Amino acid sequence: MFFLAVARTGQLSTAARQLRTSHATVSRRIDRLEFALKVKLFERNPRGYVLTVVGQRFVETAEKIEAEAERLQAEICGGATVQRGVIRMSAPEGFANFFLTHRLGDFSAAYPNLALELVTIQQIMSLSRKEADIAVALDPPKAGPYFCEKISDYSLHVYGSRRYLARHGPVRSRDELLQHPFIGYIEDMIFAPGLDYLGDVHPGIKARFQSSSIFAQLTATRNDLGLCILPHFVAKQHPELEIVLADEIELRRHYWLICHHDLRHVPRVRMVIDFLSGIVNAHQSSFIRALDDSTVNAPSR
Repeated sequence: MFFLAVARTGQLSTAARQLRTSHATVSRRIDRLEFALKVKLFERNPRGYVLTVVGQRFVETAEKIEAEAERLQAEICGGATVQRGVIRMSAPEGFANFFLTHRLGDFSAAYPNLALELVTIQQIMSLSRKEADIAVALDPPKAGPYFCEKISDYSLHVYGSRRYLARHGPVRSRDELLQHPFIGYIEDMIFAPGLDYLGDVHPGIKARFQSSSIFAQLTATRNDLGLCILPHFVAKQHPELEIVLADEIELRRHYWLICHHDLRHVPRVRMVIDFLSGIVNAHQSSFIRALDDSTVNAPSR
């Protein structure tokens, strides 16, 4: 338990917080383990604890033991509600803030003893270095020891505020989009190919206002700064936004659920995977705009 906590976080203090104990206790336990095994499991440096080659091999064995222990505990004690621990999940800002966080009450009710750490910083967390246990990503990993499944497609459209479009008139063609300021991501900070989509709408579009945050882009759009490409499940929550060229422009992207193969069958990880898959499947209609969707965002004419 102590070894895996340090291996996954790389920090004594973070491991201690997860284990609800002290920094000194975790340090002593690691020292004792290395002394008993007569091997060095970690290199200590100012930035934290880094697994040695032997330590990396020991992780695989320790995680198998952990998974089996948790499985037996669940069988003996009665299932999901007895599972305890911390799960760290990395997810894109849009998915995390505009979909998942609205449903965390259901998660807490189903798994009252599991603590969820949700990381939404704009970078790709390393599953191989155990910076996260589970990731929701826009693109699947190209290689590596990962379990990966697509959990949903989602659609994106060009949006503007009703006030902005009323002032500037209707957009009748893709070429007319070039007459409007666009809001988008900072080009050299796009962390996933799936977010690089301005060129898919029109090769001549350059964003005038750029931000690494989809929340900032949404706010700028709602405040009439220009047009923006937004996911349907984000924009539909704001009826002051209107789709531009609804019948002509629709982009499709995907969300992938990823975890390290070694963690896939750890019961508490499996429970989070099943929960995520379940809520996404139950709300598929939120992610793709139906052609007859007249409840929000009437298209610009």
